Amino acid sequence: MVGMKPSDAMPTATVKFFGAGTAACIADLITFPLDTAKVRLQIQGESQKTEGSSRVKYKGVFGTINTMVRTEGPKSLYSGLVAGLQRQMSFASVRIGLYDSMKQFYTRGSESAGIVVRLMAGCTTGAMAVAFAQPTDVVKVRFQAQVRLTDGVKRYNGTLDAYKTIARDEGVRGLWKGCMPNITRNAIVNCAELVTYDMIKELLIKYDLMTDNLPCHFTAAFGAGFCTTIVASPVDVVKTRFMNSSAGRYSSASNCALTMLRNEGPTAFYKGFMPSFLRLGSWNIVMFVSYEQIKRGMTRAQQYWESPF
Repeated sequence: MVGMKPSDAMPTATVKFFGAGTAACIADLITFPLDTAKVRLQIQGESQKTEGSSRVKYKGVFGTINTMVRTEGPKSLYSGLVAGLQRQMSFASVRIGLYDSMKQFYTRGSESAGIVVRLMAGCTTGAMAVAFAQPTDVVKVRFQAQVRLTDGVKRYNGTLDAYKTIARDEGVRGLWKGCMPNITRNAIVNCAELVTYDMIKELLIKYDLMTDNLPCHFTAAFGAGFCTTIVASPVDVVKTRFMNSSAGRYSSASNCALTMLRNEGPTAFYKGFMPSFLRLGSWNIVMFVSYEQIKRGMTRAQQYWESPF
């Protein structure tokens, strides 16, 4: 990322890799209920069609959270958290932690990177991360969409059981269900998130509006979260619906999108927009602020370890 002072030691790729995963886990711990509410709102139209009911169960972000707490208990807000943390540790480490390294790869070591290079780096690390961590994302979405029934019957009994059940019932390919729409989504998300953060931060420092400190990181992260939500919501809704669907319900992600458009109209692609924005905005703020501090802390610790006196 931009903004390092000449006197600062540049964090190594290893520091960025583990720092990004750790920061993403911290952000997930804080914002996970918003993500769960977003998933429930995104699949709501699909559930109504399946059950033949027109009644709207969830209304708004906090209404959804309130309904879930009242009918399923507070723990339901963190359903799938283990898979979520597994996802972030493997996923964010690649897509965020390797972003700077990929920029340098495309510029052949040069510090100067234009918008095209940044977009290419964001697309590449986003695709790499999905190919590597897709099973954790599938399990996370399944848990978040799982409604706890009154008779106690649950779709999966635990994270490991979910991996085993999906592989047994849908084949190993089931763990990579929705991989292509997820690659598309994360190419968009990575570009919107990382490139926007990178450029806002660079401009704030370049024009002396802010220094490379916490307020600067906060402002850049907020802007990145807003831009990301706008461009990524349609693909995110399709990804969630397709990954949560039973075997054979949709023939492809495109079929899922067309079915949504036909049955629910174009507004269906922005279902859960407010929780998406609240979640992505807050997630970006917590993640990037934590990431910057973790990078600096780990770099200083590494310097001290190498030269204690």
